[in-house]
Amino acid sequence: MIDVFRKSYHPPGTAPGTLSTGQQPPADGAPMPILLFSEGQAQAADETQLADWTTDRLDRVVWVHVQGSPSHSQLQQLGEWFGLHALALEDVANTGQRPKSDVYDDHAVIVLNHARWHDNEIVLEQVNLFVGANFVVSFHSGSGDPFEPVRRRMQSRNRNLSNMGAPYLGYALMDLVVDQSFPLMEDLGALLEDLEEQVLGSATRETLERIHNLRRELLLLRRQLWPTREALGRLMREATGVFDAATMPYLRDVYDHTVHIMDLLESYREMAASLVDVYISSVNYRLNEVMKVLTVIATIFIPLTFLVGVYGMNFAHPDSPWSMPELYTYYGYPVVWFIMILVAGGMLYAFKRRGWF
Repeated sequence: MIDVFRKSYHPPGTAPGTLSTGQQPPADGAPMPILLFSEGQAQAADETQLADWTTDRLDRVVWVHVQGSPSHSQLQQLGEWFGLHALALEDVANTGQRPKSDVYDDHAVIVLNHARWHDNEIVLEQVNLFVGANFVVSFHSGSGDPFEPVRRRMQSRNRNLSNMGAPYLGYALMDLVVDQSFPLMEDLGALLEDLEEQVLGSATRETLERIHNLRRELLLLRRQLWPTREALGRLMREATGVFDAATMPYLRDVYDHTVHIMDLLESYREMAASLVDVYISSVNYRLNEVMKVLTVIATIFIPLTFLVGVYGMNFAHPDSPWSMPELYTYYGYPVVWFIMILVAGGMLYAFKRRGWF
């Protein structure tokens, strides 16, 4: 289940830009692969080469990716190398951020949530991107690296990555994070179809519980993915100094993908809400069917109970004119049974003709 209520934060009154959140980060930091990209070739680099690049600002694109929880020293070092704003680095340390984008003098900052399906639960992992004219710094809070497809494209001499540099690389990372929500939407759609079959078939209390859990996750997923569209819209409006005109069509394409995802999400929310109504209607229908059968049975036994009640009184006196003469009838017992069966059959026939069952 999505856990959006556990957000790391600073104690009230902490100075802005403070990296420490009260939680102890890993002492050795997170893995930090570095790629230098130029003339269509991607080359792995170490921190010494990265320090030389930041000093000379060579005509190459550098991509630094931090997987997992970075240490404070890593954040400070990256901030010094690339001139990253302290408030943006604070958002990296404080996971559970709302998706957003900020534009500074020479770089843009994008915070996204990587949504994926894991063990029948929705998992959200924070992604922070810093995009400059010739560098990209990315952070992913999860355990698995979602950017391996982009890394393979860089190794295969992708033409756009060669010609358009860091802004296009930033777009490629954003596009990958957003597009990985589509498999999640497919899984949610399949789950909704399964729940719909259960509701229309033999719904149980467990089915209702699954529907409520799904509605909760869809609501929280909407809360986390809806701001993504706003963040991309702000980039297209304000980050023209970082994302040039050649990259803007690609940003609009990612924006369209977010709109598509939100349309699917809203449709699924409506379907989940309607499943609750269908479940309640199904339960009421089954209850009405049971009550109808019981009512028919009770109605049939009313006259039968009257007959056996009357003949169960056994008032008999040989000299009284008010005695029950049937008590001494030779075939009285089978006659009473015949009358009762005839009454019950006649009532069943009448109910059937009226469509009551």
